[in-house]
Amino acid sequence: MDRPLSLLLVDDDGEFRERLARALAARGCHVVTAPDSTSAREMWEVGTFEAAIVDLRLNTDSGLRLIPDLRRHRPAARIVVLTGFSSIATAMEAGRLGVIEYFTKPVDVDQLYAAVRGGREGDAEARQWESTAPVTVPSLDRVEWEHIQRVLAACEGNVSRTARLLGIDRRSLQRKLSKYPPAR
Repeated sequence: MDRPLSLLLVDDDGEFRERLARALAARGCHVVTAPDSTSAREMWEVGTFEAAIVDLRLNTDSGLRLIPDLRRHRPAARIVVLTGFSSIATAMEAGRLGVIEYFTKPVDVDQLYAAVRGGREGDAEARQWESTAPVTVPSLDRVEWEHIQRVLAACEGNVSRTARLLGIDRRSLQRKLSKYPPAR
């Protein structure tokens, strides 16, 4: 059998981080965890990691700010972003930074495993998962809802200002906000 894949898992949610680390270890990975970007940078510099899984929101920091540092030390490493707050803008930025996958929580561990293992030579199992893993594309309604939420957050919850920026009537925006988030 191949040697275990060595990866760094960076997530500020301790319970989620440990559960995901155990699930990946059960699939044959050597997992080191970090609760924040500072400790992740320190571990990455001294470790011999082949991959990293980085949460998009790390307390008050952004996982996207960590990625260039990881790339600088290991350009060939496979980096995956996890987020509970997906958006087209952050997905595009992650892609620009060289992230190989962008997953929304809750994540299927087998798909995540396939993403971080995919680049290893002779790994037929990972290639098999990549070819059969379903592609998840958010619906147009979901993308609209996420965009509205981003603009509303940037406007600090001010509905009138958000409506002006979006170019829609305030009452129309309030109707959209009163609905539940659309399904993926």
